[in-house]
Amino acid sequence: MATTAELFEEPFVADEYIERLVWRTPGGGSRGGPEAFDPKRLLEEFVNHIQELQIMDERIQRKVEKLEQQCQKEAKEFAKKVQELQKSNQIKEAADIIQKLHLIAQELPFDRFSEVKSKIASKYHDLECQLIQEFTSAQRRGEISRMREVAAVLLHFKGYSHCVDVYIKQCQEGAYLRNDIFEDAAILCQRVNKQVGDIFSNPETVLAKLIQNVFEIKLQSFVKDQLEECRKSDAEQYLKNLYDLYTRTTNLSSKLMEFNLGTDKQTFLSKLIKSIFISYLENYIDVETGYLKSRSAMILQRYYDSKNHQKRSIGTGGIQDLKERIRQRTNLPLGPSIDTHGETFLSQEVVVNLLQETKQAFERCHRLSDPSDLPRNAFRIFTILVEFLCIEHIDYALETGLAGIPSSDSKNANLYFLDVVHQANTIFHLFDKQFNDHLMPLISSSPKLSECLQKKKEIIEQMEMKLDTGIDRTLNCMIGQMKHILAAEQKKTDFKPEDENNVLIQYTNACVKVCAYVRKQVEKIKNSMDGKNVDTVLMELGVRFHRLIYEHLQQYSYSCMGGMLAICDVAEYRKCAKDFKIPLVLQLFDTLHALCNLLVVAPDNLKQVCSGEQLANLDKNILHSFVQLRADYRSARLARHFS
Repeated sequence: MATTAELFEEPFVADEYIERLVWRTPGGGSRGGPEAFDPKRLLEEFVNHIQELQIMDERIQRKVEKLEQQCQKEAKEFAKKVQELQKSNQIKEAADIIQKLHLIAQELPFDRFSEVKSKIASKYHDLECQLIQEFTSAQRRGEISRMREVAAVLLHFKGYSHCVDVYIKQCQEGAYLRNDIFEDAAILCQRVNKQVGDIFSNPETVLAKLIQNVFEIKLQSFVKDQLEECRKSDAEQYLKNLYDLYTRTTNLSSKLMEFNLGTDKQTFLSKLIKSIFISYLENYIDVETGYLKSRSAMILQRYYDSKNHQKRSIGTGGIQDLKERIRQRTNLPLGPSIDTHGETFLSQEVVVNLLQETKQAFERCHRLSDPSDLPRNAFRIFTILVEFLCIEHIDYALETGLAGIPSSDSKNANLYFLDVVHQANTIFHLFDKQFNDHLMPLISSSPKLSECLQKKKEIIEQMEMKLDTGIDRTLNCMIGQMKHILAAEQKKTDFKPEDENNVLIQYTNACVKVCAYVRKQVEKIKNSMDGKNVDTVLMELGVRFHRLIYEHLQQYSYSCMGGMLAICDVAEYRKCAKDFKIPLVLQLFDTLHALCNLLVVAPDNLKQVCSGEQLANLDKNILHSFVQLRADYRSARLARHFS
């Protein structure tokens, strides 16, 4: 076929075509040549060539028919398009005419031209409906240019707003297919924002109307469905849903702020949000505080139930209450103390749960409160935290702990109040952190700041007063335990042995047990407190410890060897005092150690020792009182040397 095609030349001449075919065929020549003339071979070549020409003719014919059909189709489409354009132009011309007629008809008197006016109005309405229908069809076909043309014509008609409504309605068809309606709305508005300027002459107005439609119909319906179901039955879920929906709505509003929506888009979007949530936000804080109270009460009750504990009534005003308050402020034995079995009735888990609930309430309050109501609402939440955390939990534990402190003369008393102190300090740090992190930002620029600070100050002062009372009584109990040890273990013969030459011990058994007890209490105090509180309490314990040992030593008479043993005891007490790491306490025991030297020094050296550096500034009566404890004090020689 390729060979056959090559034989064609323009212009085509049949004789020349056959001549070229003969010359190309082997054995087809008539005048000599390498091969003799072969008529059979030439005939065969002609037959084959004719078949090829027939096949080629069929193919060309089919191609011609296909091209003719395509040409006819394109001609029809072109004609149709021309017709549509002509029709479109007639519509535009008709719209212009009917619009002018409509304006003129407004000026004509009705009684004379009622029929004319009616016909014009009817034609105006029909044409308007046709234009809107054309716009609808063009939008469905996605023909932006046609939509722009029709919208431009409709701009001067009353039905222009209906055209916008149709556009807004059709834009939302199939737009909400995901599970996230807010994300769907954002994508829809972004898509419309890109095309609305190509269709309408006032794109910002159309986009604003779309957004208004989305908020007032789609979002409002969704929010209502989500909130009304749990509004009365489940306050916790209601508050969570309200916070989540409001947050997502405001986030959507922030995204929409990027678009041109007219002059004051901030106010426009704020009004839309308010229209959705106003009925829920009006009483939000009442729902919030009501839920927080019931939730906090449940958390506390669940904790006390787990301890099989029935909360005592604190401060009822009865006789028992009066006794308890007197016992808390004095060391008078007004009956047995309450046995708490080592339970502090403070729970860090409870505290964390209460603070977490309050933190979430503060976050919701910040988001859902009107700016003018925010400080007042935050204060209401704070008062609930104070009520349940500080009063119902911490204060109750302090009162119970105080009631559980035994009297100072109790034997083998278990002192758990320091555990209460330790936990209360930890809890108050958490309370203070939430006050600073979550409450302060909500009230910092309002009069409620001073009110909150004052309330916090009062709470802290009340707690500190009870902690101080409990610590003071606990220290008295410690001293009481030391007294019991000394009374039980110290013997008169310890300091006035029958055989002065057969004393083998380095210090008395009473001293060993007292020091062991003191070291244990010092460690407990250090673990229970922090900062300057540790030094303050250890100083107070150290001073009382010194007074106890001082008065204890005053009860005995000392032989020379007994005096040496007393010095050894005091030296051990002084080692114990070093653990306090309080200079004053160590100084007191240094002085006591020096005083004990008066029990053993030779009579001739008494005046010299008394005028030494550690004793020179002491009152003479104190020095004399120690010298009088010597077994040989009544000897004329000793009295003469000390006078």
